Amino acid sequence: MSSEKTPDYSFKTEIFRKSIHLNALFIILIYEFYGKQIILYFLIIFLAASLGLEYLRLEHGMKIPFNSTLRYKEKKVIGGYVFFQIGAILAISVFSKEIAILSILMATFGDISAALFGRAYGKHFITGLKNKAIEGVTAEFIVDLLVGFSYLYLFVNINPLWLFVLVTMAVVATATETLSGKIDDNLIVPIYAGIVGEFLVLILLL
Repeated sequence: MSSEKTPDYSFKTEIFRKSIHLNALFIILIYEFYGKQIILYFLIIFLAASLGLEYLRLEHGMKIPFNSTLRYKEKKVIGGYVFFQIGAILAISVFSKEIAILSILMATFGDISAALFGRAYGKHFITGLKNKAIEGVTAEFIVDLLVGFSYLYLFVNINPLWLFVLVTMAVVATATETLSGKIDDNLIVPIYAGIVGEFLVLILLL
C-alpha cells in the first residue's frame, strides 16, 4: 500500500509481508519462458486455491498461512494477494506480453518500495491523501523505472519509444497507487498502467 505508515504491525512484519509479493518473479519467468497459456493455467489454479483459503478464513474463522501479515482492515475482507492474482490474470489475458510484464513488475516492486520507504523514511505527507509520504511515492516511481528498464534491457529491444512507454507507465502506476484508497491497488495498478502502455504501443510501435 503506497507509502503508508500503519501502526498495527511492525516494520519487520511489513518486510515479510512485502517479500511475499516477490512471487511475482515466478509469474514473469514462467510467462517469458513457457508462454501465455501455461502461466494462465498456473494463475487460475493458484487463484482457486487462494479463494478456497479465503473462504475458510472469512466464513469459518480458520487461520491460514500468512494470516499474521494481514493488516487490521484486511481481517474481514479478501486479502490483497487475491486481487493481485486477478490483476495479473487480466493483464496477461488482455495486454501484449511486454506490457503485461511491465505492469506486473510495477504493481509488485512499486508497492514494495512505496510501503517500505514510506514507513522507514516518510516525513513529508501529501495533503489530502491519508498516510501517503512523498518519500514513498518517489521511491516507487524510481523503482518502477529501474525494474522496467531492466526487463526491457534483458528481453526487449530498447529504443526511445519503448523508454517513453516505460516512463509513462511508471507515472500512471505511481499515481494509481498513490491515489488508491478503498480499492485494492494490487488490482488497479496493473490494469491502469497496462491500459495506458498498450494504448501507447498501438500508436507508437505498431
